[in-house]
Amino acid sequence: MSDNKPISTTELLEDSRVQDVTDSVNRELTERRKSVPPRCKVFQTPFTRLTPADEFRFHIHGEAARQLPDIIHNKVQRVEDVEAPDADFKSRYTKRRNIGVVFSGGPAPGGHNVIAGIFDAAKAANPENRIYGFLMGPDGIIENESMELTADIVDRYRNLGGFGMIRTGRTKIDTKEKMELSRQTCKALALDALVVVGGDDSNTNAAFLAQEMTADGIQVIGVPKTIDGDIQVRDADGRVLCAMSFGFHSAARGFAAEIANLCTDCSSDVKYWHICKVMGRVASHLALETALQTHANITLIGEDLADYVDKRRIDKAEKAGTVDYTAYGVTLRHLSRVICDAIVRRASTGKNYGLLVIPEGLLEFINEIQIFIIKFNTIIADYNRSHDDDFHAEFPTLKDKLDYLNRLARLSREEETFTIWNTRDDDLFAVIPSFFQEGLLTERDSHGNFQFSQVETDKVIMGLVKDYLNTLKEKGVYKVGIERSYYGKILKNGGLDPDYYGAALFRNYDGDDSHLLVKEAIISLKTLRQELQRSGVVKETDDVPAPVEKIYLKSLPSFKTQTHFYGYDGRGSNPTWFDRTYTYNLGLTVFSLVANGVTGQMAAIRNLEKEFDQWAPIGIPIGPLMHLEERKGRLELVIEKSVVDIESPAFLAVEALREKWLAAHPGPDDYRIPASFHHECATEEDRPLTLLLNSMF
Repeated sequence: MSDNKPISTTELLEDSRVQDVTDSVNRELTERRKSVPPRCKVFQTPFTRLTPADEFRFHIHGEAARQLPDIIHNKVQRVEDVEAPDADFKSRYTKRRNIGVVFSGGPAPGGHNVIAGIFDAAKAANPENRIYGFLMGPDGIIENESMELTADIVDRYRNLGGFGMIRTGRTKIDTKEKMELSRQTCKALALDALVVVGGDDSNTNAAFLAQEMTADGIQVIGVPKTIDGDIQVRDADGRVLCAMSFGFHSAARGFAAEIANLCTDCSSDVKYWHICKVMGRVASHLALETALQTHANITLIGEDLADYVDKRRIDKAEKAGTVDYTAYGVTLRHLSRVICDAIVRRASTGKNYGLLVIPEGLLEFINEIQIFIIKFNTIIADYNRSHDDDFHAEFPTLKDKLDYLNRLARLSREEETFTIWNTRDDDLFAVIPSFFQEGLLTERDSHGNFQFSQVETDKVIMGLVKDYLNTLKEKGVYKVGIERSYYGKILKNGGLDPDYYGAALFRNYDGDDSHLLVKEAIISLKTLRQELQRSGVVKETDDVPAPVEKIYLKSLPSFKTQTHFYGYDGRGSNPTWFDRTYTYNLGLTVFSLVANGVTGQMAAIRNLEKEFDQWAPIGIPIGPLMHLEERKGRLELVIEKSVVDIESPAFLAVEALREKWLAAHPGPDDYRIPASFHHECATEEDRPLTLLLNSMF
């Protein structure tokens, strides 16, 4: 516009330049859609075959063998290229097929490229092949809601995040009725194969679907998806078959970029502790990767806390000739003290700010919390049974419930046989914030389980931290260190001799510390005057000099926090080069498994930690991965989640660098800025750092 000439809305919106600027499809998005991920070497020929890898073995659970007899003895399958296939092989490979695909569980970056890989491989083998996408997750299978995926649809979502192409859902196909409806749907569409893209529960579903549909000739293939990174498969000898589920790298990089920005902010504004909770309810892989990517000042790893052993209490029990089983696993109180110690140490060097990363499921690793849940379940059940009444109706308020627990604790002192709730339990429970006490004592879900997902982990932890910091502040322990040169300048500018007041004001003035700490006894203006009078630098009738008062006020810490949750934003991000390449080749692997006639397999790629030319597509048998686990009060066959190995190089590196990253010393912090995203090519951070470290030793 020029000369302020008025313009109509119609004229504005019809201008091609305006349309270009406001279009929902920008230039970068167009280029991203057009980009074609590289193919693993075996997929650079038109045909592939499978070769059983007999060197990999599994410990097969008896119940898995009983429930999954048709797929339990499947082998790991190597995908290999075929240079000159015979006519029979070609005929089998290129026969016309109908393949269904379903997304199950939360979104993860790269899912669309799994479909793109399947689509491209299927159409290359036979243009008549048809790919169907089930809508809204497993409900689409149960209710026969699907659509055929065309080139236009697939091309619209290539290399993009989310599961928007066909969307997703969390329904489980876990009853005979749902299984039969699923079978009817697959038959109605004349499916040759069904592909389940999901996490551990979804791939568990895939195993049972494969078993149930074997007689119908319908193949079922799983694909490992979860940003939590808790699908990692090793054989019985510890050899890695699937090092990482897809979506983890993209989510971790997204979280790390945001957290790195907060590192920059807190070291610029120097007044906030940023409390960052990252997704990961059962495993702390995302927190560990984020620590490596950003060097946050404090990162808590749940698996590390679960492994904590209180040697002092063990020694005390041994001397008494007993065993203290509660000495294993960190308590909430101890954890809050560890965090407070780090905060106080940083403040003493003038850094009353920082960044703390905690995994979403941290509380599930706290031994006392698990014990409380077990004890409360027992106490409530026993009360209901013995009184023929409802515990929650009889004790409606938190105070009523706490009073009842106090009576039980007194009973434990009077009767040695009563051990379900003792005075130590009562003391530990008393320090938990009241809102969390209420949560632990609330009614269970329909299966009798505690609803962990409703707990604000960061609020629980930081409530204890703030309470203890206030105690340390009242004791004069929590102080902000004053730079020695700053102190000298302020007093000299006020016409005072720094040395005259220094020893009276500071506990370490005679040392060579760069930061001075006000004496612990000085916790108010009143005690400041008293200490200066006691030291003889201020008379009873004198006022405290203004420069001295200014220094004291600057030493008073104000603990300010900002809380952040990283989860849904990361799982909805566009995939990194790693994930878009990984998932596209997973899709190609899926079709190879289908075309070669196997079922009950999970598509995977070995050597992800190595250069791309060494990636090796395989099929992993799902049945042997099953073990019994308590779910909803009963034992069920499921795929075991993989948690952080505290003996792994990645964790040991973070553990060894904790002190450096805490940076409780004068000088700059050791924050790290992750590399920028590049969807077109690999960068120096083209793979998860945990993956790289764990492959080095």
